[in-house]
Amino acid sequence: MEYALEVIDVHKRFIERSEVPPAGMMPPEAGAVAAGATGAADPAVAAGGAGVRAGARSGGAEPAARGVRRWLRRAPLEEVRAVDGVTLRVRRGEIFGILGPNGCGKSTLVRIVSTLLLPDAGTVRVFGHDAVREPHAVRRLINRVSVEAAFFKKLSSWENLCYAARLYGLSPRAIRAEVARIAERLGLPWEKLFTSMEHLSRGQQQKVAIARALLTSPVLLLLDEPTTGLDPRSKRDVQRFVEEVRREHDATILLTSHDMDEVERLCDRVAVMNEGRVIAVDTPQKLKQRYGGPGGTLEDVFLRLTGRDWEEVLANEA
Repeated sequence: MEYALEVIDVHKRFIERSEVPPAGMMPPEAGAVAAGATGAADPAVAAGGAGVRAGARSGGAEPAARGVRRWLRRAPLEEVRAVDGVTLRVRRGEIFGILGPNGCGKSTLVRIVSTLLLPDAGTVRVFGHDAVREPHAVRRLINRVSVEAAFFKKLSSWENLCYAARLYGLSPRAIRAEVARIAERLGLPWEKLFTSMEHLSRGQQQKVAIARALLTSPVLLLLDEPTTGLDPRSKRDVQRFVEEVRREHDATILLTSHDMDEVERLCDRVAVMNEGRVIAVDTPQKLKQRYGGPGGTLEDVFLRLTGRDWEEVLANEA
């Protein structure tokens, strides 16, 4: 069987400084500054922090501030295993979904596949090309949409799309025809193409990001929460277009999403990730049968596999 994407025992870790100092590491006066800066509920602590800040402005002694600086210099480093031994194989022409809360490693995995990050260990192959040894070959085959897409905000949507398309070698004539077709399918009004990006709504900007990714007709499309910020009608437009891209262009799609209905509608198979690991992979229907119980939903599957309620996850990420 031909695989569009193979992720084999991939690891990625980050080293970060602890955000919360261990008990006893910070002197009491430094703790007051930190608590005051973060809006502590204790008025005395908050007042102490404000007093130190006032003292700093007046040029007085700063024992508490010095304590904070000392803690920052010796704050313990923590190892975060963002991706911890992930193995996935995505078949050609498949829409493959990844479900999981923020911090579970979904976006890190997508960035590794898109060659924006190097894995610490493991192998990633896109249509047989190694993402580490052959990054340029992989980039010609893929495109990516992220929830926080970057643009030249002072330029119009049209100028941003033309810039991206010319980087891939598209001719001006081809760009005009393709932009018109994609904008119509996504429900993006023609006049919005000539409006600067900074004056577009979040949902309209996301549609432009999707259009930019589709301009190059990638054979592997990486969609990292592509419909976040879109109204229900726009979500449906995007979902229909994703299905059309797969059907008409034989594209393979890797989709991460917080929308259970979207995942169930679009995806042939789904992986559930938690704490950097893949804990289940199967079709939505089989996952519901195996983990959701009679009449179960994907939310029931998520709760059973992770011990976390999906509504609580969404509330924490809002």
